[in-house]
Amino acid sequence: MQLRSPGLIRLTFSIAAPGHQCLRQSQSIRPLLFPYTQTGTRGASWTRSSVIVPNNHPPFPLQCRALSASSDLASRKYSLIYTFPAIKVLRALSRLKLLQTGITTALLPAVFYFYLQEQASVTLLTYTTGIAAFAAVMLYAISHYIRRVVGMMYLDSTQTTLKVSHLSFWGYRRDMYLPISDVMTLGDTGDSPGEAILRLKRYSCSDTMYFSPRLGRVVDRDGFEKVFGSFS
Repeated sequence: MQLRSPGLIRLTFSIAAPGHQCLRQSQSIRPLLFPYTQTGTRGASWTRSSVIVPNNHPPFPLQCRALSASSDLASRKYSLIYTFPAIKVLRALSRLKLLQTGITTALLPAVFYFYLQEQASVTLLTYTTGIAAFAAVMLYAISHYIRRVVGMMYLDSTQTTLKVSHLSFWGYRRDMYLPISDVMTLGDTGDSPGEAILRLKRYSCSDTMYFSPRLGRVVDRDGFEKVFGSFS
């Protein structure tokens, strides 16, 4: 009678008792919210359908990216659903801070030169340096928050893409294209429709932008609710 080799015995045992592998494959699963599905006829409520996906298949890419502004997206027809008129004031404030920071930074080498020539005091040098540093810090802080304020939002004719307009670091308009399926509803963000400031968040990343229907104006309520859910 010929005995089996130890390697064959180990192989047979692993096949006959795959409980550990089954336990690894049957890990917890998580729900994934997919795009809106319309129930009923026109004017009916919009809900999201829930499906189950395994943990080892992430539903979204790891990079936080918006859709590239291709010619196809730019040529689509968009309708305005939200506007924030005070974005013009924020743009003026952003450019004013840029001007102030530029002037103080340009004056700083001249003050250093006069100080080395003993034509300027230490107090003037310290004062000018402090103003330049404070202006730079304030410029960064103000620009950081101003860039996150939504100026306008548009919905395309196919109701699949949301165009978000906001300010860049230099105070210019910048358009960002987001798929509707990636935009969180108000229920998912945890915001109440009655709050003054609401968050624009995405499922694919943690970046947050801000808009205010109370301070701004919802132009198309139906289109707005198709993106962010019920607004009542």
